[in-house]
Amino acid sequence: MLIVGGGPVGLSLAGDLGWRGIDTVLVEARDGSVFQPKMDMVGIRTMEFCRRWGIVDDVESAGYNRAQVQDCAWVTNLNGFEFGREAFAAPQDERSPAQSPQHRERCPQNFFDPVLTRFANSTGHADIRYRTRLLSFVDHGDHVTATVEARETGEVYDIDADYLVGTDGGDSTVRTALDIAMSGDGALTYTSNAIIRCTGLPSLHTTAPAYRYIFIGPEGTWATLVAIDGRDQWRFSLIGDGTQREISEEEMRTAIVRAVGREFDFEILSMLPWVRRQLVADNYRKGRVFIAGDAAHLTSPTGGFGMNTGILDAVNLSWKLAARLQGWGGEELLDSYELEQRPVAVRNITEAGDNLKRMLEPRLTTPDQRIFAPDDTPETRAARKAFGDHYTEMMKREWHSIGIHLGYVYDGSPVIVPDGTPLPAMQVSSYAPSARPGSRAPHVWLDASRSILDEFGPGFVLLRFDPSADSAPLQAAADRAGVPLRVVDIDDPVASELYERALVLVRPDGQVSWRGDTMVEDPDALLTRVSGRREHALVLQ
Repeated sequence: MLIVGGGPVGLSLAGDLGWRGIDTVLVEARDGSVFQPKMDMVGIRTMEFCRRWGIVDDVESAGYNRAQVQDCAWVTNLNGFEFGREAFAAPQDERSPAQSPQHRERCPQNFFDPVLTRFANSTGHADIRYRTRLLSFVDHGDHVTATVEARETGEVYDIDADYLVGTDGGDSTVRTALDIAMSGDGALTYTSNAIIRCTGLPSLHTTAPAYRYIFIGPEGTWATLVAIDGRDQWRFSLIGDGTQREISEEEMRTAIVRAVGREFDFEILSMLPWVRRQLVADNYRKGRVFIAGDAAHLTSPTGGFGMNTGILDAVNLSWKLAARLQGWGGEELLDSYELEQRPVAVRNITEAGDNLKRMLEPRLTTPDQRIFAPDDTPETRAARKAFGDHYTEMMKREWHSIGIHLGYVYDGSPVIVPDGTPLPAMQVSSYAPSARPGSRAPHVWLDASRSILDEFGPGFVLLRFDPSADSAPLQAAADRAGVPLRVVDIDDPVASELYERALVLVRPDGQVSWRGDTMVEDPDALLTRVSGRREHALVLQ
């Protein structure tokens, strides 16, 4: 397996494939250093994958100050007026919701990438080659040959691989070579980031501590400030519009001083202009070549969905590639990757774009200008409260999005067997666990430290909630087909009620692929369907 691109999605793919016993070579043109972290929130589903990989402690101890409060506040400036805030606990104090054994974690990319690199290397199956760039590739039909260059030596050489996956970002060389178009909005805003270092910034302003500040002026929402390490480094984002222009360091410094509301000493460590986009690739695969992560979908960071959607791509694709290479998965498994993941990307980037519109609403409506008055009279306080209450309520959808992270459903997938139950309505701020086929298998605590999610591994798992239900025919069918399958008896009334059927088949990525109260008449057909061996597929309802 060849992976092109060594960001969090490529590293997760290499790690998950290695965890499944598949050898990979990963090439990355950079040296692996991250000077401008593009993400900082590891979502709840991604943390469930980290739990599976055994790296939760590594993520939590990666370097972010877990005592940093995670409030989000909207202000005129840090020494001005606060319109409102959404309060969140510090990561060290956050508790997992009832629907998961994990909770989201703050771990910016400069901390997260090294954790994933160590994980991938620990499997003994990942060969990570930094400062190595892809020049070209050829899909021969039965394998792929890629030509790469080692940038330090100039050596050009070929790599033969069974498959190639491009996780090489928004300007993906792989996607461009495949001539895959992207659909959507190519430029929502032109924005410039600055990573600044300032010791003791909270002591320089009157606003209560927060993780994220949103700055609103007479022109509307114009900037944000985020605690990038929870100590002395901050990411300041100057939010432009649809016009591309270069921001000088002097202009950036002026904007940062305006946001804080006073002159102060700080160091600009790096600056990065970037474009918010809302795009999804029209295809995720051509032949033996796939794309994932930002190569497949680009989104506004409002909501923190980008990387987490990409890691969902990686886990979805990983087990299917492993199944194919290990000989028990069929070609339809690989076809199902796009069919399952592309609708998730469309949903997520649409939600992120809507979050951006909500954040920028003060640009589109004219706020009562009394909210920016320097005096603090009953009239100005009332105006600020009215504006703040409206903005706070409107922004809750972005801060509370568990339904996006856990409520995705692979409806209509050719390797999922429907059971006739209706598709639940898509929720954003809430999530009702469901074992309906295509859904993430729900979490239940089996004892004080063991979740039912901990039973899901590299192969299929048949959960048996009724000991009288006959699982032997499916086990025999799996043995005949070489499909890895474990039968796990669950004696837990809460889990039984939640999963709703006596037998529930869970895929290697933790999604429900079939359920029933009795075993199907033709278990071979069931295994054929869920393992994507279309050459033997039977219609199974």
